[in-house]
Amino acid sequence: MNSSLSIVLHSLADRYETADFLKDDPSQFMHQVSGDANRELTAFVAAALSYGSRKQFLPRIQQIVDWAEGDMMQYIKEGEWRAHFAADDTTSYYRLYSHAMMHTLFAQLTDIIKQHGTLGDAVCRNANDGYSAVVEMTRLFANSDDRRIIPKDATSACKRLCMFLRWMVRSGSPVDIGLWSDRIPRTTLIMPMDTHVVQQSRRLGLLDSKTASMSSAKKLTARCAEIFPGDPLRADFALFGLGVNS
Repeated sequence: MNSSLSIVLHSLADRYETADFLKDDPSQFMHQVSGDANRELTAFVAAALSYGSRKQFLPRIQQIVDWAEGDMMQYIKEGEWRAHFAADDTTSYYRLYSHAMMHTLFAQLTDIIKQHGTLGDAVCRNANDGYSAVVEMTRLFANSDDRRIIPKDATSACKRLCMFLRWMVRSGSPVDIGLWSDRIPRTTLIMPMDTHVVQQSRRLGLLDSKTASMSSAKKLTARCAEIFPGDPLRADFALFGLGVNS
């Protein structure tokens, strides 16, 4: 591995993995609430809506957190979300996500919580590494209609699920809260990959692929593990910073 590249990426990770990062990032919402089960549910809802422009999706997430009055567990378990998301409302809540799609998501979360108690227990009962956790989440949220927000399987990059797992698994961070750090090793996490990450990784010579897929995300993660041994997803902050400074 190029030593100068390693120095640059370590410097960027140091610069961006700070509490200031939360201000404009969806990870901020899990820091606004208390209670482990509540924090993981808040984080999952935030991750599910995190695509497109931050200026557009952050207010949409904030609205749900406000509706829940900071208690996402009660909001979901008691079905309070039904007052906001009707099954037959096809109008948009956020971009391609209709109110009906949001209804399906929250109905699935309600079933998961009632059956397993917490989202962490539901995911980690059949998963003990990053990839199997992604697979388990796609399975938990599988449904037979087209109201799908969570990917149907783990062949795509599953960027938002991988980001959620980074939040849940990495501990000792001012950003990630590590609630599942004793269940899933951080060394098994997979890089949250989108078009920006692909472009920056190709520019650095870390990746050959031009598309975001689970296969390319695993390859990039392996390269990042050479730079950040034992904590490959620290590179996520570095790649973010590289984009800001490019």
